[in-house]
Amino acid sequence: MLDKNLANEILTEATSKGADFAELFIENNDKANISLINGKINSSLSGLEFGVGLRVFYNGKTIYAYTNDFNRDNLLKMASEVSKATKGDKKITILDFDKKDYKQIGIHKAKVVPTTIQKTKIVEMLKNASDTAFAYDSLITETIASYTHSIQDICIINTKGLFVEDRRVRTRFSIDSVASNETEKQTGSVRPGALMGFEFYDTVDLSECAREASRSAVTMLKATPCPSGKMPVVIDNGFGGVIFHEACGHGLEAIGIARGNSVFAGKIGQKVASEKVTAIDDGTMLNKWGSINIDDEGTETQKTILIENGILKSYLVDNFYGEKLNMQSTGSCRRESYKYAPVPRMRNTFIANGNDKKEDIIKNTEKGIYAKYMGGGSVNTATGEFNFAVQEAYLIENGKITTPVRGATLIGKGEEVLKDIDMVSDNLSLAEGVCGASSGSVPTCVGQPMLRVSKITVGGRS
Repeated sequence: MLDKNLANEILTEATSKGADFAELFIENNDKANISLINGKINSSLSGLEFGVGLRVFYNGKTIYAYTNDFNRDNLLKMASEVSKATKGDKKITILDFDKKDYKQIGIHKAKVVPTTIQKTKIVEMLKNASDTAFAYDSLITETIASYTHSIQDICIINTKGLFVEDRRVRTRFSIDSVASNETEKQTGSVRPGALMGFEFYDTVDLSECAREASRSAVTMLKATPCPSGKMPVVIDNGFGGVIFHEACGHGLEAIGIARGNSVFAGKIGQKVASEKVTAIDDGTMLNKWGSINIDDEGTETQKTILIENGILKSYLVDNFYGEKLNMQSTGSCRRESYKYAPVPRMRNTFIANGNDKKEDIIKNTEKGIYAKYMGGGSVNTATGEFNFAVQEAYLIENGKITTPVRGATLIGKGEEVLKDIDMVSDNLSLAEGVCGASSGSVPTCVGQPMLRVSKITVGGRS
């Protein structure tokens, strides 16, 4: 994607006035999005995004610039401008480049490149899903079915001799079903995706996704208002893991740890959660939505145990903040595109299986709330305080799931919730999402088995 000799020139110029390190990130991304509303095409967009980002380390700080003009003179001018922000007599000798191609040696490979598929086939697939969603119940009044893919080719070159290339092919389907009556509307959503080519659609039943979205919407339309107060809450597997991701996971990223604005700073080796909790961030899971071969610094990804039986074991670390913390990179440095400087981010983050059975979790809860599907929310990452909507919820009464309730919110602090988890099942499941932070939006998975928080504040209607 970039000639070695030109890369050498750019990096030499970028470090010519005293920088400690320089890195190039080159990207070419072929994207597409098709969406149907009520079975009719609403939009069909596709295009290429390409550019190069230049990052320099100097005196414990980072300097970042980017461009989509690949002209040699422009690239050298960008490097010269970046170098002017540094000052010193240090001269870097750039090591001989050792080129590696992770398209060949990586484990996450696409079998069917999405651009080989006719758009008419994709539209028909989406229309069938929309028809299935409408057929579920006459209360379904609107559907939105969408398809997206991204074919991202990247190249990372730095002054330490790194020269790596990789291809990341992701595809995703989403279906939203809206149920309505004279006074209310409720929405159910299902959004599966993977680090795979179009063969992903041989692994997922889109009709079942559509029926599930409609079922959730209709159920919540008929639900009664949720009671409020502090009570036990059983959170189901899959997207239930979004609470750990938001309220705790971000606090374990090295950027917050190094700046001292995380509740987990300085707590490696300490108990931060119930002994029932083991939390993992794993980029090696085959073809999972949040997986990668290498991170956006070119470091091979890995499985990172964050919390083990309640004890804090590690953070999510990149090279820059790793130097500040005297820790090795965990292969967690990520960015949305060349327009963003990378920072440590989550990949596939989940609470591991426990030894309890989901039937026993419900049976041993006399009164509380069962959160089947979580929705969106807000989090203060410095304190871990959160407020999450529950997309689909039910009462638990006398050890049984009973009446569906709507309008439930979960309010608390991540650190406290971790300590109040008293039962963890063995039915781990992951769900796909997109996480936004200072380096843009990146694909991530959240996950957990069904678990119970012994007490948490539930907002609703008393």
